[in-house]
Amino acid sequence: MTKQDPPPPEEGGRIVDEALSDALSRRYLAYALSTIMNRALPDVRDGLKPVHRRLLYAMRVLRLDPEGGAKKSARVVGDVIGKYHPHGDTAVYDALVRLAQDFSQRYPLIDGQGNFGNIDGDNAAAMRYTECKLTPAAQLLLDGIDEDAVDFRATYDGEDEEPVVLPAAFPNLLANGASGIAVGMATSIPPHNAGELIDACLLLLQRPEATTADLMERVQGPDFPTGGVIVEPKAAMLEAYETGRGGVRVRARYEVERLDRGGWRIVVTEIPYQVQKSRLVEQLAALIELKKAPLLGDVRDESTEDVRLVIEPKSRTVEPEHLMESLFKLCDLETRFPVNLNVLDKTSSPVVMGLKTALLAFLDHRRDVDQRRARWRLGKIEARLHILEGLLIVFLNLDEVIRIVRFEDEPKLKLIETFTLTELQADAILNTRLRQLAKLEEMELRREHAALSEERDGLTALLASEKKQWDKVAKDLRAVRDQMTSGPAGRRRSTFGEAPVIDALASAEAFVQREPITIILSERGWIRASKGRVDDPSELKFKEGDKLGFLVPAETTDKLLLFASDGRFFTLACDKLPSARGQGEPLRLMLDIDDKVKLIAVFPHKAGRKRVVASSGGYGFILPEDEALANRKAGKQVLNVDGGEALTCLEVEGDHLAVVGDNGKILIFPLSELPEMPRGKGVKLQSYREGGLRDALSFSGEDGAVWIDAGGRKRDWKDWRDWLGRRASAGKIAPKGFPVTKRFRPR
Repeated sequence: MTKQDPPPPEEGGRIVDEALSDALSRRYLAYALSTIMNRALPDVRDGLKPVHRRLLYAMRVLRLDPEGGAKKSARVVGDVIGKYHPHGDTAVYDALVRLAQDFSQRYPLIDGQGNFGNIDGDNAAAMRYTECKLTPAAQLLLDGIDEDAVDFRATYDGEDEEPVVLPAAFPNLLANGASGIAVGMATSIPPHNAGELIDACLLLLQRPEATTADLMERVQGPDFPTGGVIVEPKAAMLEAYETGRGGVRVRARYEVERLDRGGWRIVVTEIPYQVQKSRLVEQLAALIELKKAPLLGDVRDESTEDVRLVIEPKSRTVEPEHLMESLFKLCDLETRFPVNLNVLDKTSSPVVMGLKTALLAFLDHRRDVDQRRARWRLGKIEARLHILEGLLIVFLNLDEVIRIVRFEDEPKLKLIETFTLTELQADAILNTRLRQLAKLEEMELRREHAALSEERDGLTALLASEKKQWDKVAKDLRAVRDQMTSGPAGRRRSTFGEAPVIDALASAEAFVQREPITIILSERGWIRASKGRVDDPSELKFKEGDKLGFLVPAETTDKLLLFASDGRFFTLACDKLPSARGQGEPLRLMLDIDDKVKLIAVFPHKAGRKRVVASSGGYGFILPEDEALANRKAGKQVLNVDGGEALTCLEVEGDHLAVVGDNGKILIFPLSELPEMPRGKGVKLQSYREGGLRDALSFSGEDGAVWIDAGGRKRDWKDWRDWLGRRASAGKIAPKGFPVTKRFRPR
């Protein structure tokens, strides 16, 4: 009993006085450890969780070898839950099914006969209908288990024994991968090519100082059962293999089928790992229905035993690469498989390992297995040699042995006394049949004795030499590699490529028919788009109490930028705007704009254009318009209003900037004094004792400045140079005739 444990209750008592927090924490810790060690994390040595290990061992006990016949899955599940794994039969059968699915396991460990599900996501048939047996790969994991290669422990009821770990002739942890969620930790290991893994192990045996980069010359990356194209950069995969954490992007494999008259279609032949094909088809159909993939025309599933998804474009003028890049971003044709090599080491402690550490742990396990098997075999040889030495005495003293057996009352004791035998040797002599006393049998015994003596010497030398032990590990690995790389299963299925740099969004915009439109935005924030140009705004109709706020000519291929008083820019695709046949839709349903915020400017985006943005506090800067584009409903914060509000967003049309304050003073300075920034507060434009900025105007010094009075008449400002000064100075009183609104242009 430890100091933390409460004292045991008195005889017959059932109440323990203990703090609730202590009781809960101790029980939760026990539950967490049980989940980590007995359910969720695989062992680094054989790559199996307890349920998988118990399944394979139970099938070996049932003699379900690859060369033999199969038995009902229900029989196997019954033995597993009855002898080794006291959990639900459904959970055990699900684990059995997964080990038999060639689209889930890179190297299936169970040969399933019957309906074991499919890549569409259909469930397997009930366990009473299916049959199973071990595969050659599973046999490699179990090879030597009867030769004291691993430790055994008592089963949950103490009536039988089960292996703690399997001998594992190949690195199954990385070959088949694993996934699981424990308490406070998880594991996610992608499958790999067994031949490449063994090559990496052999490299480590030759050069223990080899780095992860050296190992990646052998292990190129994951090798998924369903194939696909891995587009993760090599540098990112190297980091994942070094740290044990990262991710791998994998894409569907496709080919372009050319049709008559310039037509084409995409045929997908491999999909990413752990993606259900039926769900993928549903995703593509939903994209068409919701009009989220403007380049996608139709999708059909023509699969039989092999995957064949036919994707047709909406127009043959679209490039196939553009269509696929847009779909990769919108559905599970591209997924990211997380890498988290969180496993149990040989002490059953959870550890996150890199590629090299995991392979070294496997090699250490193989060396330990070979040593134990050698000791077991050596013991068997010593026992047999002991018997053979006694039997050979029979042939050297055949007449005397026969006399003792025929005439002595206790022949066993007499044999022991006469020839200095052990009890085992005497029993072997007495059990010898007459036909075995022939001359040929003597020669056979002597040959067996010589062969076993030679094998004994070899095993003794093996156990005494670390180099010979590693040579034995390497020799066994080469034999396993030859076995696992023969046939189609040994070839790599996933290949590597680079994701092309294609602006799928621009491609989708190019597909939109270019037409002139007029964007109508009311003061209350209802937006719509009318085809063509609106010549007479007075004919526009609005809801009661509402009126025109902005009238913006644009085209369907444009992006509409909206600048709000809180300094944020919002972006809308003009082709997605509601039709002007109705009253439109509220802007605040499309964008996350606060009700207290008002719009300062609305205009179509033009690449490369620049604007001057300024706040009411008199601070501003030059903004490249490309920096204003936002992909989120919440917009993009560009101008820091610092407690005030955004006041102006005017296009840079010259080389000078005129600003006027609430105090009526005007200052003009070169635009070169303003910095160009993607976001921020900016610099001070004009100094004020009271108030702030009222308006701004950009103009060319060569063409001169113009303001517009309240009557809409243009007024040339010929002597504008009198108001030239340095940025951030106070300026001078506005010229005579300047609008009383103190604005260069009426709003």
